[in-house]
Amino acid sequence: MSAELAYLILIIVLFALAITDLVVGVSNDAVNFLISAFGSKAGPVWVILLSASLGVFVGAIFSNGMMEVARKGIFHPEQFVFAEIILIFVAVMLTDVIMLDFFNTFGLPTSTTVSLVFELLGAAVAISLIKIAHTHAGNLSEYINSARAFMIIGGILFSIVVAFTIGAIVQYIARVIFTFQYEKNYKYFGSLWAGFAFAVIIFFMFIKGFKNSAIADQTWVQWILNHKAQVLLYSFVLFTLFSELLKSVFKINILKVVVLLGTFALAMAFAGNDLVNFIGVPLAGYSSFEYWVKSGVSPDQYTMEALTGKVHVPIYFLLGAGLIMILTLWFSKKARTVIQTSVDLSRQESGYERFGASPVARATVRAWIKAVQAINSITPRPVRQWVSRRFQPPENNKNKQMRGAAFDLIRASVNLVVSSALIALATAYKLPLSTTYVTFMVAMGTSLADRAWGRESAVFRVTGVISVIGGWFFTAVIAFTVAALIATIIYYGGAVAIGLMILFDVYLIYHSRILHRRRMAKEEEKKRIEQLEAEITSENVFDKVKETILRELKKVPDILELTKNGFLRADRRKLKEAVQIAESLKDNSKHIKKEIHRVIHALRDDMVSAAQYYVQEVDHLREIANAAVYLTRRMHEHVENNHELFDNKQRRDFLETYNLVKHFVDEVINIIINDEFHKINRMREWKNEILKELEEAKTTEIQRIQNEEVNILSSDLLLNVLAEFKNLVLFFNRALKAHKRFYLHKKALEQPIITT
Repeated sequence: MSAELAYLILIIVLFALAITDLVVGVSNDAVNFLISAFGSKAGPVWVILLSASLGVFVGAIFSNGMMEVARKGIFHPEQFVFAEIILIFVAVMLTDVIMLDFFNTFGLPTSTTVSLVFELLGAAVAISLIKIAHTHAGNLSEYINSARAFMIIGGILFSIVVAFTIGAIVQYIARVIFTFQYEKNYKYFGSLWAGFAFAVIIFFMFIKGFKNSAIADQTWVQWILNHKAQVLLYSFVLFTLFSELLKSVFKINILKVVVLLGTFALAMAFAGNDLVNFIGVPLAGYSSFEYWVKSGVSPDQYTMEALTGKVHVPIYFLLGAGLIMILTLWFSKKARTVIQTSVDLSRQESGYERFGASPVARATVRAWIKAVQAINSITPRPVRQWVSRRFQPPENNKNKQMRGAAFDLIRASVNLVVSSALIALATAYKLPLSTTYVTFMVAMGTSLADRAWGRESAVFRVTGVISVIGGWFFTAVIAFTVAALIATIIYYGGAVAIGLMILFDVYLIYHSRILHRRRMAKEEEKKRIEQLEAEITSENVFDKVKETILRELKKVPDILELTKNGFLRADRRKLKEAVQIAESLKDNSKHIKKEIHRVIHALRDDMVSAAQYYVQEVDHLREIANAAVYLTRRMHEHVENNHELFDNKQRRDFLETYNLVKHFVDEVINIIINDEFHKINRMREWKNEILKELEEAKTTEIQRIQNEEVNILSSDLLLNVLAEFKNLVLFFNRALKAHKRFYLHKKALEQPIITT
């Protein structure tokens, strides 16, 4: 194979990786411009996606094309030969796909720009050190532009603090003005707020979307930049009048228009300046290939001074990148996962929390509570009461503007206006920042100011924010390290190493999709439970309780069947599946217990006594889940460690007791399904018979141990299995009795009231 053909194949590989990178990149960066629209339900999903898609399309057309940092921002290209430059670019693209897909799998937003910069830095440092080691000449500063990397890190730290703080301040002022029930104040201040929002967002579109564009006329763009104050003032007046016209004459909710326009603007900036830059690396590689072919010099001798100049990007490259991004917006499930993380962390109501608690979050919340208490202690009481009334949330289900949204249109518009203003300001003064960091931290600041982080959810939300921010900094470290490692591997391994790394990337993406599917299945299940409980009313409370409990109890027969078959066949996969189902049962039972107040609130005053039986039923469900988890884990661990299975006698006792327990569980579930509570006395007798059989099996096994007839580990396992069988029978029976008592209250409620 000729050298030209070999490098042409590498260029094709770069573009193939770029397509993958665009997909995973959009999946991550979509949170930048979709969180406010999705969180506030500013319109149907298709309308939101259409606004974003139009923004992406316009941004791609007006893009300044190639990100210069891919060519000369991080390293000095004239210090590298063509063969080395191509290896750097291949290492960067291989790393970027892995990095972004990893963050998408776990639903964490990260900066695509930062990942790309530090991948370039890591790969370039690795190749530079190899060159220095081979030539024994030069130093790293001759190859690397390290000042740019430190500038980006400083920009990250600065943007995090500023975005969070300003987002919180502006949201606090907006909420004091409008309150949560903002229909009344919307009549008086809505047009002014919308006029200000339109002016800021459209100015942001000009400065961020069209500045330095390859297509836009820079003369009038520069005129706008030179007359910022006048442009903003005139725009404010014009758009205020326009908003009043839409609101008063056409009866249009201008806040929705603000959110959709802001979504369009951020999507346009994203495509024009951020994600479209993913084609920068393969285009730089393609340009390098063209220069080298024309030179006729050996790839090991041709230095890349040509990359220091500007290169015009053909429009079809930009349109192709835009089309891939738009398709990803509409069809990527991982994009929805990343968006949902940010929405969950900023939603107004408490509920299912994706993140747990952490010591740092607990300490932060305690410090915040003390600070608030200190401020309240020096604030006059009338002022505290007035502010408290402004932040009084609407009664449950009474806020017409919310209708299931995570937060309202006031907060959504603040998110977009503040994000747009900060990004435009930083761009105008050439300050480095990340749109991901700014939009995310503004959303977190506005949610804090809106008192969305109550005592019930604050520690979980803070943990989530810390996790996301920590992930940002790990992005830089991991991107640098992995890119450097891959660059070193393919430098010494050549074509074989590149092929193996591509296969490794494919494997990781495939495996991450499986992992993502499992995570989403678990979270969707919890959200279904939450949705079911959210729909509880005084009229349907008994039916919803039955549906919720049965959904979980029906998992136990499946767990038992998988455990039996998996253990007897030493099938680790089936046993692992049983463990996963048992753990989901445990997690869900814990969640049901946490949300128990919904049922209690839904009960009528004359039915409150039924609450104690529901509490008992939930407690028994949790004990059933604990027994299932312990049973499956012990049997899975036994097989995983390759211990001996049961001998014939132990196998016989196991199967006999298993069949008894399995039939008992099935019958309890059928009784609850069909409301056949007249069978409870028979079930009690059956329960006693099963417990007697379990005790006899236990005694028999103890005798085998005394006679040294059995393996100690298998015997210990059987005794534990019998103990968990006993717990399952006991708590299924108790759950049945508790549900019967709960059911009797329903029957009493259905009885007609006889009057005389």
